[in-house]
Formats: sequence, C-alpha cells, structure tokens
Amino acid sequence: MKKNIYLNIVGAAALAVFLAACSAASSSDDKKAQLEKLKTDQANIAKQIKKLENEIAKENPNEKTVKAKEVMVKPITPRAFNHYVQTQGTIESEENIQVSAKSAGIITQVFVREGEQVSKGQTLAQIDNSLISRGIDEIKANLELANTVYNRQKNLWDQKIGTEVQYLQAKNNKESLERRLASLNEQYDMTKIKAPISGVVDEVQMKTGQNIAPGMPAARVVNNSDLRLNANVSEAYVSKIKKGDKVIVTLPDLKKDIEAKVTFVGRNINQLSRTFTMEADLPSSPDLRPNMSAVIKVVYESYPAAITVPVNVVQDINDEKVVYVAETKGNQTIAVKKIVEVQGVYDDLAQVKGVQAGENVITTGYQGLSDGQIIKIANNK
Repeated sequence: MKKNIYLNIVGAAALAVFLAACSAASSSDDKKAQLEKLKTDQANIAKQIKKLENEIAKENPNEKTVKAKEVMVKPITPRAFNHYVQTQGTIESEENIQVSAKSAGIITQVFVREGEQVSKGQTLAQIDNSLISRGIDEIKANLELANTVYNRQKNLWDQKIGTEVQYLQAKNNKESLERRLASLNEQYDMTKIKAPISGVVDEVQMKTGQNIAPGMPAARVVNNSDLRLNANVSEAYVSKIKKGDKVIVTLPDLKKDIEAKVTFVGRNINQLSRTFTMEADLPSSPDLRPNMSAVIKVVYESYPAAITVPVNVVQDINDEKVVYVAETKGNQTIAVKKIVEVQGVYDDLAQVKGVQAGENVITTGYQGLSDGQIIKIANNK
C-alpha cells in the first residue's frame, strides 16, 4: 500500500512540473512566482519521500535502503562488586628507633655496621669510661674496709660493747659507699650505647673518636615485624569507613598488592585538610620499608550480586546517564536507550540501576546510536 502511495506522489510531482511548464509558456509574467511555488512543492515532496523511505526501511529490513550499524554486545550478569575510597598512604614501623647516647664523652669503639641483626640490650658502641672505672675501683676498696669496720662494730654492739654512735657511724659509712658504688655503676652502664629493640641496624651515624652528647643521633634500629599503614581520608567518608573494613594496598615500587584490615579510624577531623586518620596493620615482609608510599583502596561496602556494565559504555547525554542495549523486535534488532543511575565504580565497572540481568548491553559501536536504530550484532572476537 505504501509503495503505491510512493508511486502516486512521484507521478503527481511529474504532473505538477509538466503543468507548471505549460503555464509558464502561456504567461511569462508569472514565471518567478511559479518557480518559487515549484521549489516549495519540490521540498514538500522530498520530505514525504524521505518519510516513506524510512517507514519502508523499518518494515523491510532486507531492502537495500536499510543500513544497519554493526555493534558488539555483552550480556549483563550479576557479579560481586565493591564500593571503595582511594587515597595515598605511608608505611610506618612501630619499632623504628633513633638511638642516642645517654652520656657525653669520646666514642672509643663501635661494635656494629649497617645491616647487622642486633638484640635488645646489645651494646652498639662504647663511650670512654676510664675515669668512672677508676672511681668504681676506689669505691670498691673503700667499701671493703667499710664492710669490715661495720661487721666488727655490729658484733660489739650486739654484745653491748662500745657505743651506739660508733655502730651507727660504721653502718652509715658502709651504706653511703654502697649508694655511691651503685651510682657509679649506673654511670658506667650509661657509657654503653645499647639497642633499645631487636632488629636490623639501618644507620650508623657515630664514629670512633667522635665526641658525642646525649640526644645526638648515634644509630637507627628498625624492626619490620610490626608495620602499619597510615593514611588520611576525606571527611566525606567518615561515616562509611569502619574498623575491620578490607584494605587493598598497592605498592607501585614493588608492583604488588597486599590485603589488610582497618585497625584504627581517627575521630578528629583535621581543620586544614578536612581529613581523618586511618591505620591498617601490615604483614611482616622484608620488601616493606618504613616511609614507603602506597596507594590504598578502602572497601567500605560490598555487593555479592550487583548489576554492572563496563564504565566506558555509560554516556552522558542531556544531563542523563545512558547506556544502549540490543533488543529483538520481529525480524530485526534495534538499539534501545536505557537511562541508568550509577551507584558506584570499581575496577573499570559501574554498578548501575536501570537495566536488568540478561539484557545485552552494547559495548562497541554505542557512540552515536539513537533509540530504535537498527543494528547488526557482530561476532565477539
């Protein structure tokens, strides 16, 4: 029926042109007006022809006038999906100690080198203690005599011989020397620079002959068995991140990922950066170093069966998020526009609301599609 209408319109157009030509021959004064009328009629006829061609193309997809766009599709399948926040973090060691001297003096000997394993309390270096050593020897000699005098005075006093004053003087002298000896022994021990923890000597900053004082850096001892990750997270996620959340730690320098758990969430918001502190314990590893930077993803919400599509197929059209799916209607396949709501993005996938499992989302050739456009599905390679 539409084909007949098409032929009638074409015939009418030809007849109009013929009549106009005849009329132009009889009246030269109206040629311009007739020409304008013919152009208007021609434009209207062209629009009708185009409209009928489109209708015929939709009803007869096998006609040569139909040019189906070739696309590729992927079925939508529910899958596990995570919501996360990404930020930068720094690896810290709970036992990363800068060792310093407790007393002043000249270093007479250094016992360790970088990279050596040391135990807690092990002597790393010795400060000159010759004066203290001689003082200890002198006090010991005096204390030996004081002990002898005290013991004799005590025996006499026990027998009620002698005076109490003599006994108390001997006792006080002995105890005074004991206290002085303990003080000298403590000072003697402070001339030894010792490891406060067990670990590896990371730096040795002291040298034999160097004059050192309390507070001056002497060495650094690091124990990598107790590492943690410290990061600052935007306050927008303060109500979402909780202790126990999964953390994926990416170490760009090592090209490896580590899984951890959130162990601490700060309660205070930094006034300048508008962030809060988050920490996660890390497993012991010889590859990890204090102050190493890392990229972290804190997974704060997980869905076991989410509806997802590749994030690149989501188009922003007229302030709407749109994807196209392929649907079969009759003997043809068309592209159907779906307005979706993006609920999250993770690993190049977007969790969306507005499409259903089992639908075929168009993944290649979706650019420039229009709703209802005829398409041809190519074989996925």
